[in-house]
Amino acid sequence: MNKMRKNSSRVVDGIERLPQRSLFKAAGLSDEDLRKPLIAVVNSWNEVNPGHKPLKELAQFVKRGVVSANGTPLEFNTIALCDGIAMEHDGMRMVLPSRDLIADSVELMVRAHGFDAMVMLASCDKIVPGMLMAAARLNIPAILVTGGPMLAGKWRDRDNLNSGDAYEMIGHYYAGDFSEEDLAEFENAVCPGVGSCSHMATANTMSSATEALGMSLPGCGTTAAVDAAKLRLAEESGRKVMDLLEKGITARQVITRESIENSIRYVLAVGGSSNATIHLPAIAREAGVPITLDSFDVFSRQTPHICSLTPGGSNTIHDLHRAGGVQAVLKQLQTQLNLDVLTVTGKTVKENLEQATVRDSDIIRPLTNPYHAEGGIAVLKGNLAKNGAVIKQSAVAPEMLDFTGTARVFDGEEGAMEAIYHGRIRPGDVVVIRYEGPIGGPGMREMLGATSAICGMGLDKEVALVTDGRFSGATRGPAVGHVSPEAAEGGAIALVEEGDMIRLDIPNRRLELLVDEEELIRRKGKWIPPATTESGYLARYSEQVNPVFSGATLKRN
Repeated sequence: MNKMRKNSSRVVDGIERLPQRSLFKAAGLSDEDLRKPLIAVVNSWNEVNPGHKPLKELAQFVKRGVVSANGTPLEFNTIALCDGIAMEHDGMRMVLPSRDLIADSVELMVRAHGFDAMVMLASCDKIVPGMLMAAARLNIPAILVTGGPMLAGKWRDRDNLNSGDAYEMIGHYYAGDFSEEDLAEFENAVCPGVGSCSHMATANTMSSATEALGMSLPGCGTTAAVDAAKLRLAEESGRKVMDLLEKGITARQVITRESIENSIRYVLAVGGSSNATIHLPAIAREAGVPITLDSFDVFSRQTPHICSLTPGGSNTIHDLHRAGGVQAVLKQLQTQLNLDVLTVTGKTVKENLEQATVRDSDIIRPLTNPYHAEGGIAVLKGNLAKNGAVIKQSAVAPEMLDFTGTARVFDGEEGAMEAIYHGRIRPGDVVVIRYEGPIGGPGMREMLGATSAICGMGLDKEVALVTDGRFSGATRGPAVGHVSPEAAEGGAIALVEEGDMIRLDIPNRRLELLVDEEELIRRKGKWIPPATTESGYLARYSEQVNPVFSGATLKRN
């Protein structure tokens, strides 16, 4: 047992640790409890976020599993912001910065109290990657239990609804398609219960990508929040972390360059969220195997889009689960995967896939019959994005893959939203939203409201959007985000003027501001960096955050 108590023994064993034992006993632990490995149950339950509301019960099942395998589980919490609730107002500035705060808080708790291993519970956009960053940093045996998607909504004759549809409904209202009474009825139907939003947005992208990474048990990434199978997976995860501890399998033996490449290919194959281009590099950096944004584009040219899910397609995350889930997608991709990498099952990807079955090849297609020949994400470069920009190309209409339009420039999301809702954006426009990057925002707000409004107004095949902010995975249409260098750094997006022409050429991976270089040099000479009025955490974040193409990680001394 001592080899399994490498960390906790330093905290609780010996005469000199009498004070520490007394404090543990004050919390109700016994001598027998303290002779067993201490297992952190890292929860992010709260009553605000519907994706995290189920985690309180899941944690009890995790603890049952740990106890049955002769460990002592101890639960603590960290924060979990809800992107959807934070959307379209100042609260969204807090969401991406919370990822690194979550990673830091988990690291501090685990190191301070000598935990030997941990089981993490999370559901949503920044919490899942934040916990994986902590796991890689701590490098102890670790498993992540994701809370699961909510059921899809139904309203009148419409099925498979999700929170992204709620944003589009506002655009439909301003277009005159629905009344306020219609909206009130829709509001009560679109999100029918707890869980992460039921489309392949960032929450489900990162939850299922965690399974593809090998850091959660097979089936966990797509099992619904209300499915009893999720409880069984939680209990099994508690038992399995004890097995990993006994075998000495730590997080960095699972999170490797090869497993991250597998996860990237999975995201591309299912048309996952562009936010994965921020989070997977950040996780890789903590594991000591940094990857670049360009890796996504290289793999996207090789890995076809074989599973078309909302918002870009018609199938839901529940359809994916019924068709075989993450493991079935990996089964179809296996000729492109690193099959010998280890997973938290204690087995390799190859061994896990022996049990995988594709139950519906219309939902999870073979490589020879994809929805699109390339993966869901493309990385664009050009004079408007010298360090890169990102677009979810699988959710773009064919006629918008190569588009030239007139710049309509907004220094922040609010002005753009007002213009869209009140009919001031016309076919042929390119909406430019700037000073929304991680440094300049600060915090890099998501533009789901703007893209959904464009779609709701029926302009998604006639109008493009370009921003140094980012998008929810729920975004569809020709929406280019993560433009780098961002405006606050003096990037070319800061120099765009009303009426300039911008060309978006996805097949050739180009994003160009059609203005002479001499004119851009003249504009740059007149550009003045905007003053910030931020204080507190966001002020510190703005000073410490790296550019988005490197994962928006924090600088290290």
